[in-house]
Amino acid sequence: MTTMPHKVTIYGKKGCCLCDQAVDVLEKVNASFPFEFEKIDISDNKELLAEFGLTIPVVLVDGVRAFKYRVNENRLRVLLSQC
Repeated sequence: MTTMPHKVTIYGKKGCCLCDQAVDVLEKVNASFPFEFEKIDISDNKELLAEFGLTIPVVLVDGVRAFKYRVNENRLRVLLSQC
């Protein structure tokens, strides 16, 4: 039986140091625990700015909000190890 890879989405914008740090953690984990990785820049989207603007980065795992501001590497690994 083949399992589908998890999908991790990060909402952020350029020039955001917390966003850069979160991407670094996501890329580190992705290297050893592969998942589908999507980056969404909220800079030019009024709706996304209204929803996420004050809490970026926001990270979703399989569509569920998992982190804001900082990504905990160990917790991410636990989330990704679940089916």
